Amino acid sequence: MLKDKHIALYVTGGIAAYKSLNIVRSLIKQDAQVQVIMTDAAQKFVTPLTFATLSQRPVITDNFTPQTSPDDFIPHIQLALWTDLAVVVPATANIIGKMANGLSDDIVSTSLLATTAPKLVFPAMNTDMYNNPAVKNNLQTLRKMNVQIVEPAVGFLAEGMTGKGRLPELPAIMEAIEKNFQPRPLLGKKVIVTAGGTKEAIDPVRFIGNRSSGKMGLAMAKVARDLGADVTLITTVDTDLGGLNVVKVQTATELMAQIQSAFPKSDVLVMAAAVADFKPINVADQKIKKNDDEDIFTIKLTKNPDILKTVASTKTNQFVVGFAAETQHLLENAEKKLANKNADVILANNVAQNGAGFNVDTNRITLLQKNQQPETWPLMSKVDVARKFWDFYLHR
Repeated sequence: MLKDKHIALYVTGGIAAYKSLNIVRSLIKQDAQVQVIMTDAAQKFVTPLTFATLSQRPVITDNFTPQTSPDDFIPHIQLALWTDLAVVVPATANIIGKMANGLSDDIVSTSLLATTAPKLVFPAMNTDMYNNPAVKNNLQTLRKMNVQIVEPAVGFLAEGMTGKGRLPELPAIMEAIEKNFQPRPLLGKKVIVTAGGTKEAIDPVRFIGNRSSGKMGLAMAKVARDLGADVTLITTVDTDLGGLNVVKVQTATELMAQIQSAFPKSDVLVMAAAVADFKPINVADQKIKKNDDEDIFTIKLTKNPDILKTVASTKTNQFVVGFAAETQHLLENAEKKLANKNADVILANNVAQNGAGFNVDTNRITLLQKNQQPETWPLMSKVDVARKFWDFYLHR
């Protein structure tokens, strides 16, 4: 998978720098071409000679001295053009801040700034440093710039503490690297995914909603992105997923407007959002105060638009996926939804079952198509459900 791939390995000044030696060895074993670039601080932990011996290439440490030949007088540009994947490991708070803010005062930061290839960052530092709001903000900025961030592990740290900040183990690092070179069968597809529960205002402080966490929709979007799709995520929940066009909404009306805007140019719509069926006819301008003389308060509701049915009725060649979250009569209700909504597929689950409802990381899905027997999947993580669905889509 990694044969002849050009991987630029940026090593910065953290104690975990020595672990990067095993990464180089593993990449070389897979016949990748590895170019190591080191900061001055990184060289205090491991010598460039050690990396050069393992990578079979001179290590780049200076932006002003030719590394391999007199013609190589702009090393950061040559390196940027050469790179298929840039890996920063370990990534200190310093380099994370530089990347997030476009600073370039050494060979590492300058080369990363010039690189348009995908970037993969492995933060590793003291727990308190990692949790510092400045570092968190910088990581969030990088995610918005489509930089891949691999969360550090929890474990024993160099200073004797135990906490989050430890560099992940080698298999996890290699898996993250290899994922960048896996086939991307959804490349060129435009996918809309909705996620989370809508909120319908009663007054400025209260709303009608539901228990949806948005986890299923987020998993659908993440896997589609990893498979190469151009994903628009229309959601009511906050997310730090990078590489997506994220559109925030609250109400069913807002959700429908955003879907209708994007749908004509899309290939797939995954309606994973839990849409409120009703909304108050009137929304109070001020907080409604309880009245001691009145034990019952009545709110008149009206139906929200049927988003799935409305949008699916306009489809040309789009593939439309609906969800049916039920508490009883799962197949009966899901079959009715499949017949009435003009969807291509309904993914049904019983939210009253343990492990398959809202606010959990697992799901048990029954997939329904017209004129075919329902297909029931076992209990699995929501990410695995998403993987199984997209595999079904690609091989249907």
